[in-house]
Amino acid sequence: MPIDSSKFFDSIRIKPNKLSAKQQAAAREASVMCEWPECKNKGPHRAPKGRAQDKEYWHFCLNHVREYNQGYNFFQGMAPDAVASYQKDALTGHRPTWKMGANGTKGKGKSGEADLDGAVDPFSMFDEMNGLGRGRRRAAPEAPKPEARKVMNAERKALQVMGLTGEATLDDVKAKYKALVKQHHPDANGGDRSTEDRLIEVIKAYNYLKTVIRA
Repeated sequence: MPIDSSKFFDSIRIKPNKLSAKQQAAAREASVMCEWPECKNKGPHRAPKGRAQDKEYWHFCLNHVREYNQGYNFFQGMAPDAVASYQKDALTGHRPTWKMGANGTKGKGKSGEADLDGAVDPFSMFDEMNGLGRGRRRAAPEAPKPEARKVMNAERKALQVMGLTGEATLDDVKAKYKALVKQHHPDANGGDRSTEDRLIEVIKAYNYLKTVIRA
């Protein structure tokens, strides 16, 4: 059966293509005629009307927009000082700027000096800002304290056996050794042999510590 004879043929609808607002504007501009006197061509190319007419444009064909642009002068009619001022402001996007320190911390007086106390300043940049770099510097930080003696694992274990820490001196080791021998040696603790294994560990630890800890 041919498609056009089907009972469903009349119910078929094709969704029209919808153009976006940008596409519609482009289509309108493409259909505008060139505004150059006596020109009969399409004018899809825009050209600014001038500084006083911001966001307003002429519509020209390609040849006439080129000719217009060659003679266009944005600063036409402006005094030289005004032109220089405009060009200077253009460097910052015509946004307001302030000198460093002009918007400083409240309570520092008219100078606007910022409160930089306590800030980390490894290169003395804040000193230069506050005038401290001219013959006067902040007090140098205190030199770091020397690190404690490095304790190896074997030494640390031996100290733990004797109940000492890494700061123990050779005299501390000897005094602790005498106290532990009296506590665990059978001849000194009334014949108690239950802690002989502990005594052996103490003797080994003491003999090792004598060789690594200097007086």
